[in-house]
Amino acid sequence: MAYPTIDAPYGLKPVNLIGGQVFAGSTREVPIQYGDATSIFYGDFVKVVRGNATRAAVTTSGTGLGLVGVFLGCSYTDPSTKQKRFSQFWPAGTLAGDAVAIICDDPDTVFKAAVVSATTVMASGSYAMIGQNYSMVDNTGNVNTGNSATALLYSATLTTAAFPMRVVGVVPDTAVAVSATGSSSSTTITLTGAGLPSAILAGTDVSYIAGGASPTGQIVRTGSFVTTAAAAGATSVTINVATSSLGGTATIIPASSTIIFTQIPEMLVKINFAVHEYYTATAV
Repeated sequence: MAYPTIDAPYGLKPVNLIGGQVFAGSTREVPIQYGDATSIFYGDFVKVVRGNATRAAVTTSGTGLGLVGVFLGCSYTDPSTKQKRFSQFWPAGTLAGDAVAIICDDPDTVFKAAVVSATTVMASGSYAMIGQNYSMVDNTGNVNTGNSATALLYSATLTTAAFPMRVVGVVPDTAVAVSATGSSSSTTITLTGAGLPSAILAGTDVSYIAGGASPTGQIVRTGSFVTTAAAAGATSVTINVATSSLGGTATIIPASSTIIFTQIPEMLVKINFAVHEYYTATAV
């Protein structure tokens, strides 16, 4: 089965709960104020202000916003047709007094989201980022599809405690890998022959096949990722830290190794502790 190419961000989509629990589609309905002037798209963050749900602009921090979860659509009586409408997004300024937002509000929900280097420019996540924190890019959603364009922001440094999202895993289904021959003993990977067979993105995961020129077939995850996008044919690739072995001690990628560059456009994340309003004592 061929999986789709992820070429643009799409907001946050619930997958399951931490601990492997199933996301059964449970949501909460929160009123949207009559005429709320901000569009809310499927996959956007939402906050509660004076009892009403509205869009939350989340970037480098989500604390103090009253953040209660992720928007999964809404319902309201259409002021033109007078008919009940179920919508993928909330159109700004809709004059409906019975509007409610459908919100995934469980603070333990795990979401998948796309990784970008800026605005909607795609980047990659990596296994080395699990356990670290992402900031967000607050892109405006699409009124034609109703979907969000919010995305995880790639950075070579993801340890800032205030960042709103915690990485809990990768989405392997849409990952794409290429390989090349080379070695490394520092933050530079030197490739031989024709170099990279195709371009790779910032954040691309790095691993290699053990055994160097006599491969064993066993994959070694290095705990490193690419920090600067590289073009097809490149013979030098920069990584965030020297590759490491079990326990985090520096090691080398032996000469003539098959090095695997895996681009992971989607990561699994959850809202960080003290960012979700249910996990803070501060009233809104």
